[in-house]
Amino acid sequence: MKKLLTSLIFFLVAAGLTMAAPKSEFYELRIYHVKGSEQLSRLDTYLKNAYIPAAHRAGIKAVGVFRGIEADSLVYVFTPLKSLDQLTKLPQVLAKDQAYLSAGKEYIESAFKAPAYQRYETVVLEAFSGMPQYQKSGLSVPMNQRVYELRSYESPSEKRYLNKVEMFNKGEIDIFKKLDFNPVFFAKVIAGSHMPNLMYMITYPDRATRDARWKAFGSDPDWTKMKGMPEYQDNMTKALATFLRPMEYSEI
Repeated sequence: MKKLLTSLIFFLVAAGLTMAAPKSEFYELRIYHVKGSEQLSRLDTYLKNAYIPAAHRAGIKAVGVFRGIEADSLVYVFTPLKSLDQLTKLPQVLAKDQAYLSAGKEYIESAFKAPAYQRYETVVLEAFSGMPQYQKSGLSVPMNQRVYELRSYESPSEKRYLNKVEMFNKGEIDIFKKLDFNPVFFAKVIAGSHMPNLMYMITYPDRATRDARWKAFGSDPDWTKMKGMPEYQDNMTKALATFLRPMEYSEI
């Protein structure tokens, strides 16, 4: 059997038929600042009935929408993309989509004195090679019970930032998966307001599970070994954790 498998691999290599490693995806993380229930309701209607269906028609399989648990005036929209080209062309695609323009009219044509939101921020990310494509959370509990944690790590220099990215790719991601953190993505921030920066999203059925998972992470032997390696010292200056809850219509 082993001989047969070796021969098959040799044949595939010779024929150029080996499976290529998946390309890293790009992500847009848009953070809306809303004020009051009217803006939130209008944004929800737009995302659910206009943006997400139009994104599907544009070849985007799923979109995640989350609201801050502690800062409920913030709405996070996570859009996975095949390339930066798809990101830059998406506004043009939406502008030609008549169904989108109709369903999103109240948002798109909001009045000067009654805007659909206060402002929004955009973060552009590129997935780590260690997890080149996002994954939907493996949680089965209802959406309104889930806790999603968006983490942001800043570094003191580009070199040390890349060292932290390498740390994830060479073992830290594996530890998160081993300990059932249900990761959604790990990514480099390539355009944002806090640079150099990386971000990732992990998920839990509730806050108590979150605390237990991080306690297990802190005492994990693989993590204890890795954080003590001389080559991975002093590569991060600030860590920020933001707790989110997926909207009922979120697809991630």
